[in-house]
Amino acid sequence: QVQLVESGGGLVQAGGSLRLSCAASARTFILYAMGWFRQAPGKEREFVAGISRGGSRTAYADSVKGRFAISRENAKNTVSLQMNSLKPEDTGVYYCAARSGIETIMPEDYDYWGQGTQVTVSS
Repeated sequence: QVQLVESGGGLVQAGGSLRLSCAASARTFILYAMGWFRQAPGKEREFVAGISRGGSRTAYADSVKGRFAISRENAKNTVSLQMNSLKPEDTGVYYCAARSGIETIMPEDYDYWGQGTQVTVSS
C-alpha cells in the first residue's frame, strides 16, 4: 500500500506561481512512476504531468508545457509540481498518483491516489 499526501495548493492571481508537493509512504518509492492529475468542477480528471521511476523521463499535457515542471526526490519519497504563469483555466483539485511500472497519462492506470489539493487561479 502507498499513501500519498499532497500539499501546497491555494489561491493565486493569474500569472503567479505555486509549488505542489506530494509525500509518499512507500518504502520502495523508486518502484513507482508518479503523476499529477487535476479535476475542474463538472469535468473529468485529466493528466497534467508524469515522471518515471528514476526521474529521467517526464511528460506533460500540452496545456501546461513550458509552464509546469514535475520533479521527484527518491531519497525523500517526494514528488513536486512547480506551476508558473498560472491561468484561470488551471483551477481545479490537483491529485498526486502512483503506479508500479512505467508512467502513463491515463488516470485508470494509477493504483494509488492522494486526497487532492485545491488550486484556484483568479483572473
